[in-house]
Amino acid sequence: MMDMNEVEDTLTLLHTNDIHSHFENMGAIAAIVADRKQKCGEDQLLVLDIGDHMDRMSIETEGSSGGANIDIINMTGYDAITIGNNEGLTYTPELLNQAYAGISCPIICSNVEEIESGVPPVWMETHRIIHKGTWKIGLIGATAQYSDYYELLGWNVSDPISSLAPWVAKLRGEVDLLVVLSHLGLPTDQKLAEQLPEIDVILGGHSHHVLDRPLWIGTTVLGAAGKFGQYIGEMVWKKDTQGARAHLLDGGLIPITENMERDVSIENAIVLHRQRAEERMNRTVAMLEAPIEINYETESPFGNLLAQAVRQFTGAELSIVNAGQLLADLPAGEVTEGLLHRLCPSPVNPCVTLLQGKNIKLALEQSLLPEFTHKTIMGFGFRGKVLGCLCVDGIDISYDLSRPAYDRITHIQLGDQPLEAEKEYSVGCLDMFTFGIGYMSLSESNEVKYILPEFIRDLLRMQLQTPGAALASAEKRWFMV
Repeated sequence: MMDMNEVEDTLTLLHTNDIHSHFENMGAIAAIVADRKQKCGEDQLLVLDIGDHMDRMSIETEGSSGGANIDIINMTGYDAITIGNNEGLTYTPELLNQAYAGISCPIICSNVEEIESGVPPVWMETHRIIHKGTWKIGLIGATAQYSDYYELLGWNVSDPISSLAPWVAKLRGEVDLLVVLSHLGLPTDQKLAEQLPEIDVILGGHSHHVLDRPLWIGTTVLGAAGKFGQYIGEMVWKKDTQGARAHLLDGGLIPITENMERDVSIENAIVLHRQRAEERMNRTVAMLEAPIEINYETESPFGNLLAQAVRQFTGAELSIVNAGQLLADLPAGEVTEGLLHRLCPSPVNPCVTLLQGKNIKLALEQSLLPEFTHKTIMGFGFRGKVLGCLCVDGIDISYDLSRPAYDRITHIQLGDQPLEAEKEYSVGCLDMFTFGIGYMSLSESNEVKYILPEFIRDLLRMQLQTPGAALASAEKRWFMV
């Protein structure tokens, strides 16, 4: 049995990451936190989240502008969090200012500054020393570097290792445990541990990796709890009585299962947030006389409507989108904001990219193959089921399915001119394609202009409010010869 001094020298660390607004698991996570507080004592427990707690696919998050997540974070009793790309890139700084104004714990991130002011946003801290009983814990953090996007939002996100190094040097001698909240992905976490060995523990996220047991890289411990709140990580640390670095006594993951006890207050709060979100998103966008259908294998009106929306918004010569962004038909009758959110949940932004005709044609050829239209993809904002075929606006495509794969398109017409293989064209597209996901040739561009903060569902709303848009979506772009 431990004596009192031994208990005071022990710290339990609980951590979550990449929950992505899976509210169905938050009540169980909160119950585990409450249980550990009772068993360990609040002064011997540290609870951290490593970013991407928010995901605008969720009705609770979308309808509350992230406020539902902040409420649950506060009620659960997190001691500190960092931000992921789902917080940083899917909300404007103004909306984040509003959401984080109500948070009751520090938000730690050491590699973000506002371009205009040269300092972090008012709600963000570069570091924090937290006192838990006899423990002094140093917290620093970093988020993934999507520089082109963040610059459009007014942020400079710098190299994480060079940003963290000064804080490691400053805090190492002041604390008993030095923790990095890293929304960077496992490969970067490994580099961090190798290049900054003074760090005690790196709690990771972003790449959704699962570390069933803590991973040692030299003298640094790495932990991560997968995604969607399917696990909560737990580590137990003990101080060294001789003043050396703390020792890891034990660590691992606690699976979150359906039959686990749940915190009733959290569950009730989630129900209330869902009801309020549905009420807020019940605003009417448009009225449709007839349904607008989606098909993942061939051209369809709903896919064409999305292509029209992207081309009109970007002003590009042509547009290319994938049907898989749309989860079901758009029914006749009232179209609400909530319905558009359910049918097009992906936090995907439009962009304008310069593509050669041969790269456009290659992607369109692949769109005629089931291995592409039926392909399951994940990440980069995509929240659909399958990739789906390509839908276009601004061009007409003639094709012959009796010809061999990759040689089925016989002609592509842009206005009164044929599409030329070596000529560059401005293409209204989706940001996920520029990262080399799905139709790879759509990433073969030397110039991309990303457009934030509008999501493609915002563009659909605008298009539905454009006279004649629904009728135009029924016009064919693909012609079988």
